[in-house]
Amino acid sequence: MTDLESISLLDPAILARPWDTYRLLRDESPVFFDATLNLHVVTRYDLIREAIKDTATFSSRFDEFMARSTMTLMAGAPKEMQEALGAVFARMIPLPPTMLTLDEPRHTMFRSLVSRLFTGRATRQNEASVARVVEEHVAALREPGADFMQAFANPVPLRIIADRLGIPPEDRQRFSRGVTSAAAQLMSVPLTPDEVLRRTETAVDLQDLLVDLLAARRADPRDDMISILATSELDQERRPLTDAEALSILNQFLVAGHETTSSSFGWGMLTLCRQPELQDRMRGNPERVRTFVEETLRLESPVQGLPRLVTRNTELGGYPLTEGDYVMLRFGAANRDERQFSEPDSVDLEREKAGMQLAFGSGIHHCIGAPLARQELNLGYLALLDSLRDIRLDTTTEPVAVPSLLLRGLPRLDITFSKTS
Repeated sequence: MTDLESISLLDPAILARPWDTYRLLRDESPVFFDATLNLHVVTRYDLIREAIKDTATFSSRFDEFMARSTMTLMAGAPKEMQEALGAVFARMIPLPPTMLTLDEPRHTMFRSLVSRLFTGRATRQNEASVARVVEEHVAALREPGADFMQAFANPVPLRIIADRLGIPPEDRQRFSRGVTSAAAQLMSVPLTPDEVLRRTETAVDLQDLLVDLLAARRADPRDDMISILATSELDQERRPLTDAEALSILNQFLVAGHETTSSSFGWGMLTLCRQPELQDRMRGNPERVRTFVEETLRLESPVQGLPRLVTRNTELGGYPLTEGDYVMLRFGAANRDERQFSEPDSVDLEREKAGMQLAFGSGIHHCIGAPLARQELNLGYLALLDSLRDIRLDTTTEPVAVPSLLLRGLPRLDITFSKTS
């Protein structure tokens, strides 16, 4: 029996393969105090839904936790490295809270600026452009195989989010380098000082690019998200967005619009390789593909968890919490909760209400880009299965997740296949 006191979400082995630990915590300690992180980990579906609904008690103002956790991950860096990091951090524009880390009413004030770009109607209107990007990358896949992450899972969402933002063709390479290096693998562990320095330098370069584009769009607005952020005003405050506020919103979309969709493509393809019988069952069947997408999101939630700040003395599932505590709502654990889902560790293409999974969160902070992510994933799997046959792993090493406190992604996925044409 695992000693509960020895469990920590900073353990790379747990982060890489968390399912047994999640099951243990759901059964024996559904609200568990992680002493290393100084927070309370919530793992049951019903308790997480309860906390999400009570936004007055469980606040999204977890900025301090993120800063504290980053310092924990960097603990022990040599003095010269700390000085180098300090010099780079000094060049960065500090990002204020906007959507993800705000409560009502300011949360909606910022979210409403861009929400119209991600409605069901807007997503349907852009379906043809998303399908073209998908088809181009499927056509580019060559036998006998490829690193699926490099050839498809990463570039497809990146191209689509770059199109939505309005990144000029001449800046696409610089943008891609910044997103994949700086935004990817958020809060991964162990995080060496060299990695922090490299990612921070790339993040500064990405900020410089986006600030320049914001200025250009103020002078010459276009039909893209950067133009919207450059020219919008906050209604309640009757002022335009600052560069820092616009960057904060853009940064959230870069993670939500690229990293999480890329991860879902990777985990879904790995599932098809491990369970090849699913390929024929799904091929040419949009309904089963839709369910498969929800099952993939449930089984390998790209955002494994997010913190909340406790604003008053309370309890959750009979567990006492004190004002000022942080809780970690572990969506990845809730999505495999046997109290909510039958056969929770298996793909069920006939599962009813598969969309009840929490990979996109719930409530006021439900992922604004969920319609676009679902569209990309559905069109992607339909096209991949139409073009590829006998998809298999092309490695003797079992693919494993990058250990990350918040996200769950695959660094590489070597596959082999045959093409229909």
